[in-house]
Order: sequence, then structure tokens, then C-alpha cells
Amino acid sequence: MAHKKGQGSTRNGRDSNPKYRGIKRYAGEVVTTGSIIVKQCGTKFKPGKNAALARDHSIFAMADGIVHFAVNKKVSVEPVVAK
Repeated sequence: MAHKKGQGSTRNGRDSNPKYRGIKRYAGEVVTTGSIIVKQCGTKFKPGKNAALARDHSIFAMADGIVHFAVNKKVSVEPVVAK
């Protein structure tokens, strides 16, 4: 007679790590060059003026300025004009 329970196997012991996708800087926020604006899977948002697409489809700022989202889901960075 066994004094310990038998070791069973489980089928649901896996879970993937979170990817932290989404909008990181919203419209009207000031960004510096290289700041990530959107982390995304695929190209839901497209880069506009002064923004570029990274290899993982992230959109980042190419210049210092203010983030602007257009109706057609284009993300732009408007440069700040010094007074």
C-alpha cells in the first residue's frame, strides 16, 4: 500500500509573459527623439511626419516635439517652435 499519492501530470501549466503593447505617449504629450509612442503587433497605427516604424512595428519619434494622432491612424510628431 502506497504512503504517497502518485505524481500526476497537468496539461495547463503554461503561460506566456505579458508584451506590454499599446499607446505609450498620447496626443499632446511632449516627446524626445527616439521615444516610443506606440508598441503594436502589426501596423494598426502608421508613422506620419517625424515618426518611424521599428522592426517590431513600434512607432518612435524621429524629432523632439508634440505627439499628434490623425483620423486615419497616422502618428506624427509636430516640432516645438521656440519663441
